[in-house]
Amino acid sequence: MKLLLIRHGQTPGNVLGQLDTAHPGPGLTELGERQAEALARALANERIDALYASTLIRTQITAAPLGRRQSLDVEVLDGLHEIEAGSLEKLTDHESHKRYMGTVISWAAGDLDRRMPAGPDGHEFFGRFDAAIATVLERASGGEATVAVVSHGAAIRTWAGRRADGADHEFAAKHVLTNTGIVALEGDPGNGWKLLHWDGSPVGGLALADPTAEDPTGKNVAEP
Repeated sequence: MKLLLIRHGQTPGNVLGQLDTAHPGPGLTELGERQAEALARALANERIDALYASTLIRTQITAAPLGRRQSLDVEVLDGLHEIEAGSLEKLTDHESHKRYMGTVISWAAGDLDRRMPAGPDGHEFFGRFDAAIATVLERASGGEATVAVVSHGAAIRTWAGRRADGADHEFAAKHVLTNTGIVALEGDPGNGWKLLHWDGSPVGGLALADPTAEDPTGKNVAEP
């Protein structure tokens, strides 16, 4: 199966640099809506067999234009939501960003016992995200299916950094994933996942990027 893990379009929280992980979450900015439309156009020639979004509304709004263009319903699936920030929720300072991303990248490195302050540990995150991907696979029409999953920056980077051959925790830390960036994988949970490509920029091109946004989960977070 080909799995397209797509980050949602820009939100107000991304602009402000907020750790904004609670349900139902914000919608998209005007730029985010344009990114979502550009995503649908960019994938127009990609045959997509199923389309999923998380329980946070920003992913559902992002997926909607792609669903319309591909004549697919957007299926909302539990387990695909962003990694909960716990007591760091809504904080915008650099130290909070560093603590949040440092925690999730440590999970990708295998330190699953480490816990987000007043939040989940790595076992909880991988348990629910793995279960969601297993559900996606079970519902797929066959081994040649292509499935698009609209999810979140930290969740995609952390999961791919641990599960994908070709992307370890250091790769995930260094490689940005801006709004509507895509991580494409091929495989399945039993045989493993291979990284096909990691498109960190918006799929509609750099004209849809916002270099002024403080977006904590999209940046290079590797230590100098």
